[in-house]
Amino acid sequence: MKSKVQKSKKSASAGRSSAAKANPILRDVSRHLMNTYRRSDMIFTHGRGCYVFDQTGKKYLDFLGGIAVNALGYSYPDLVKTIRREAGRAVHVSNLFHNPFQGPLAAKLAKWSGMDRVFFTNSGSEAVEGALKLARVAAKKSGGAGKTRILALENSFHGRTFGALSITHTLKYREPFEPLVPGVEFVGFNDVADLEAKFTGDVCAIVIEPLQGEGGIFPVSEAFWTRARELATEHGAALIADEIQCGLGRTGREFAYQRLPGMPDIVVVAKPLGGGLPLGAFMASEKFAAAFSPGLHGSTFGGGPLVCATGLVFLDVVERKHLLANVRTRGAELRAGLKRLATKFDFIREVRGEGLMLGVDLTVEGAPYVAEALKQGLLINCTHEHILRLLPPFILTAQQVKEGLNILESVFANTERPAALQATPSTTVAAQALAAAR
Repeated sequence: MKSKVQKSKKSASAGRSSAAKANPILRDVSRHLMNTYRRSDMIFTHGRGCYVFDQTGKKYLDFLGGIAVNALGYSYPDLVKTIRREAGRAVHVSNLFHNPFQGPLAAKLAKWSGMDRVFFTNSGSEAVEGALKLARVAAKKSGGAGKTRILALENSFHGRTFGALSITHTLKYREPFEPLVPGVEFVGFNDVADLEAKFTGDVCAIVIEPLQGEGGIFPVSEAFWTRARELATEHGAALIADEIQCGLGRTGREFAYQRLPGMPDIVVVAKPLGGGLPLGAFMASEKFAAAFSPGLHGSTFGGGPLVCATGLVFLDVVERKHLLANVRTRGAELRAGLKRLATKFDFIREVRGEGLMLGVDLTVEGAPYVAEALKQGLLINCTHEHILRLLPPFILTAQQVKEGLNILESVFANTERPAALQATPSTTVAAQALAAAR
């Protein structure tokens, strides 16, 4: 006899099949797109402000923000105006020449970050790759031919390309593609003793998310960051801050590392930078940036006029509209409301995060609550199977905070409570078991 879960999956699969037959868009998706995402049959057609609309016209309050991309929500007038204007001028100009916006955007990012130089990319993963290359070549040019090891943190997520994947900790992402880039070792999260034991003279870089995103909204401790800064300086290695999700205003600061003492050497950004267009960057201090010379790195599409003009507008709007203050205020309201909900629902274990980057840690599976929230008109997602992740736009209003909290309360109250999560083995034990299985 089939279990309820098997029946539910079969029913959902049948529903998707029938929907695909009825809708030509979904039919084309089913036939021609690679099977890399678990998606509903919903088609979003347009958005306005903090709301997005599906093909039926139903409105959803977006507390996911395109996974931290849509910091200004949807159809923000200044962005729309800039994209229309620059699309009529020059979408692309080769990096063999200058365009009017790349230099000014680099200057603005340098001012925000405290770094000196910038390289533009098309994505966060590509920016991570460039940062790793810069750290390696800087170590080699400073006389450290054997300085090739890279340290990353347990629970980290840095992207899907080979270099970025190599420093991403979760086995389910890495294991199918091994062997990956050699010389990577993972340090226990906020474990200073483990950091000291593994940070030897052959390390060229340590990569840290100051506030882990995909890993479950966990902040790096001041003690860990400070010791990482000291060790990187002592060994001539690069301290790389991955701010792809937590940077550019998401925590209520320009960058999340600004709550911590000591500067990184290299900073990686993407997500909201292009206002929804594909744009990333890595920035570096002059000491490390000087290791690059013409021919050592490049990008065909990185930093084109259209995306850089849009990036400038995004940063300008954040400054001009005082959106960092709004992120802090709305974030405090949202966090306080979530903590109130935690007193009503005993399966809420903890509320974590900063600004508009919050995680609701559950003792039960989170997917049913994500599905019910979608039905009730609220977009959220779940990471690590039990942590609800909230990443609303920076333009969120107090009324929309209340609206979102009211929907979440209804979702928690009306969803059949999933079974409690079973205890899982530690990462170390799991890794050893996988190695033994090989």
